[in-house]
Amino acid sequence: MNKKTISISGGGIAGLAAAIALKNIGIESVIFEASKQMLPLGAGLGLGINAMMAFRELGIYDNIVKAGRTLQSFTIFDQTGKQISKTSFNSTDSIGNFTIHRAKLHEVLLSGIDPSSVRTDKRIKDIEISDNAIKLLFEDGSSHLSDYLIAADGINSQIRQKLLPDVSPGYAGYTCWRAVVDCHSLNINETSETWGANGRFGIVPLAENSVYWFACVNAKAFDPVMSKYKTEDLYNRFKNYHAPIPEILRLTEDKDLIHNDISDIKPLNKFSFGRTVLIGDAAHATTPNMGQGACQAIEDAVVLGQCIVDNPDFEAAFKMFEERRLKRTKWITDTSRKIGRIAQLENPILISLRNALMRSVPSSVGERQLRELANTDFKISI
Repeated sequence: MNKKTISISGGGIAGLAAAIALKNIGIESVIFEASKQMLPLGAGLGLGINAMMAFRELGIYDNIVKAGRTLQSFTIFDQTGKQISKTSFNSTDSIGNFTIHRAKLHEVLLSGIDPSSVRTDKRIKDIEISDNAIKLLFEDGSSHLSDYLIAADGINSQIRQKLLPDVSPGYAGYTCWRAVVDCHSLNINETSETWGANGRFGIVPLAENSVYWFACVNAKAFDPVMSKYKTEDLYNRFKNYHAPIPEILRLTEDKDLIHNDISDIKPLNKFSFGRTVLIGDAAHATTPNMGQGACQAIEDAVVLGQCIVDNPDFEAAFKMFEERRLKRTKWITDTSRKIGRIAQLENPILISLRNALMRSVPSSVGERQLRELANTDFKISI
C-alpha cells in the first residue's frame, strides 16, 4: 500500500482528517489546497458524540477536548424566551458532545499531519482519468500524477462536477450570518436556538468565554439586500427577541460577520468512481440544522481508513466506503433539510402550532435521534 500515491483535493476538515486516518495505517498522502495559505478561519461548530468517537479512533481526541468545551444540553426557545424543547446530552464512556472554534479544530487537524505533505495555492481545474492513474491539472498550469484521488474539495467540488456534471448545490431558502465574540460580560453557558417570525438565532458557548452565534433569515438566493446587512441591521431584526440575543449583537463588530446562503446537495447514489472517491461536503453536503456537516466528514475519514485496512485494493475499498456511508449520510441530509423548513417558519399561526406540537413531544423522541447519531458507521477499536 505504501507504494501507491494518494492525493487529497482540499485541506479542510474532511481532507485533513482523511490524511490523518491514512497516516495512522502507514499510508502517506499529498493534500492539494486551493487557498494560498492554510489559515485557520471560520466561526464555531458543534461536535456530536459521533465526531468525538471518531476523533478517538484518529488518536486526537485529547487535543480536541483541550481546545473545546463540553456541551451539556441544547434548548429551543420561542422569541419571548419560553422553552419549546430541551435535549440533555449524557456523556458515555467519558465521551460527550463538544463545541469548538472551527479555527481551533483546523489547528488540531493540521498538527496531526506532516506539514510538507500540504501543497497550497493549488486549485484544481480538471482531472484526466486513465486506466493506470489520475492526472490533476491545476489553474497555475502545473499537473500531478497520482494512483488514487480522495476528493474533499467541498460543496462546490470541481472533482464532483467532473464526475457528476448534472449535480449542483441547491439553495435551502435561507441565508445565514455567523460570528464569534467575547462574551465575558454575559456569562453564557447554555447552547440554544431561538425560533421566531423574524428568523432563527443560535447561541453556542465556546472555550475561554467566547460565544459563537448564528442568525438564519428566509431570503432569495444571492439577495442583494441581505448581502449588505451589518450588525445594526441584524440588531434591528432581532432586538425584540429575548436576552441575551440583542446584547450579543451589540457586542459584535461588522468585521467579525461571516455571511453565506445555506445550501446542500441532493443525496447522491454514488461516492466511488474507480480510482476516485468523494468524501465530506463533496459527497454529502448538508444544511447545518443537525450540526452534522463536520461530524460526517470526520466519520468519513475513519470509515475510509478502516475500509482500506479491510481491503488493500483501493478501488474495492472506495466501493466498500460508499456502501457503508450512503444510507447514513442520506438520512442526515434529508432530516436536516426538514428541520430547517420547520425552524424557518414565518407564519404566526403555523409557528404557534409548531411550538405547541413540539412542547407535547416526549423527550424520548430526541433521545432516539441522539442514539441514531451515535450509531456510527465505523468500528470502535479503542
